[in-house]
Amino acid sequence: MSVEMQLARIIISELTDNQVIYLKEVEGERQFPIMIGIFEATNIDRRVKQDYVPPRPLTHDLIVSVAEALDAVVERVVISDLSEHTYFAQLHLRTAVGEVIEVDARPSDAIAVAVTYDPPLPIFVSEEVLSDATGTSIDGGESI
Repeated sequence: MSVEMQLARIIISELTDNQVIYLKEVEGERQFPIMIGIFEATNIDRRVKQDYVPPRPLTHDLIVSVAEALDAVVERVVISDLSEHTYFAQLHLRTAVGEVIEVDARPSDAIAVAVTYDPPLPIFVSEEVLSDATGTSIDGGESI
């Protein structure tokens, strides 16, 4: 089972290499941080604020353009696994014939692609990852 999340906060600090984004449940209170790089954090922040149009396509724009050129649609982001403090994500693309293709991605890149769209693509996190990341279960109790 996956839980729909939304980008809740972006914390950018020029004093460290690691930046933080927080994802929060759309229909709940659980949230958790993901450490990302400055490049991805800056791009996500600019897209969310909608105050920046790059003079040339960025990597995340390129991914969207390639999908469109191949007559595919990026439908969603899924953060599916957490292993040794590393999150794993996929972009789910639907082809013109209806086939769904899952493309491996870093969560930061997948979220950057999601916020490239207007409105942003939905972001889902597996219940297992969400429970591990927050230390709680879907009913709000502590996980074991």
